[in-house]
Amino acid sequence: MTLPVNGAERGFTPYDIGRTPATACRIDQRFSYCLYVPSRLVENPVGGRILAAVHGTDRGNQALRDLFIPYAEATGSIILAPLFPCGIGEPQERDNYKYIEYQGIRFDHLLLDMVAEVAARYGVDAGRFDLFGFSGGAHFAHRFLYLHPGRLRAVSVGAPGSPTLLDTGRLWWLGVADMEQRFGVPLDLDTMRKVRVHLAVGSDDTDTWEITHTPGSRHWMEGANDAGATRVERLHTLAASLADNGIDVRLDILDGFRHSRDALVGAAIAFLNRLAAEGGGDVST
Repeated sequence: MTLPVNGAERGFTPYDIGRTPATACRIDQRFSYCLYVPSRLVENPVGGRILAAVHGTDRGNQALRDLFIPYAEATGSIILAPLFPCGIGEPQERDNYKYIEYQGIRFDHLLLDMVAEVAARYGVDAGRFDLFGFSGGAHFAHRFLYLHPGRLRAVSVGAPGSPTLLDTGRLWWLGVADMEQRFGVPLDLDTMRKVRVHLAVGSDDTDTWEITHTPGSRHWMEGANDAGATRVERLHTLAASLADNGIDVRLDILDGFRHSRDALVGAAIAFLNRLAAEGGGDVST
């Protein structure tokens, strides 16, 4: 890729624009991220935003990033796609990032540091960014919303298998009764109500083998399956929980789709485009 006219003056190389190589997270180099950077942001970062896109259990962060390239070019957004590998801490461990904390690793803090690093490098605003998560990444995304609503402009949650409800009568991960004790962050519903929230799932996303919790399994808690049998049922339950707490939610059921990452990315882009057409502000504006 050809470097923009003033790119070299700002210390950039062709590897810093377009699809970037994987880069180690500076606070914990077991984790990394890749970017897509529109070339125009190298010339002039004013108005640039960050969209963090969090992979599912398959860890396909580069493929997920690439699905957002047209959106990045149209809006001047940097796409940040973290990689949270399997097998951190113990072999074949696949769920580490989904529940925010694992063996002392705070995956929310990792993402926040990646965002800060990218914002400083490219000179874009990192005060509030957009967040998308697919499947396991949607686990992460809606829980990140609970912990850091002030850092988000919008969040799109695509087909999570096991949602956390805004239920102060249940312990984490089913509810938020002990969220402050676990994470040192109180539940801030007023700030959450200012974030644009999008939930989406395919109408035919009805397989249950991966999301049914059984006694003795890693994330088993009494009531672990109460939100519903399928991802569709559970997302309806999550939407109702958010709405009951005064949070404005858009729920999209994608007719004819199963557990489709590409379809959910398309729904997220449509949601973000609607937000831009409305002026791009939070719910209060």
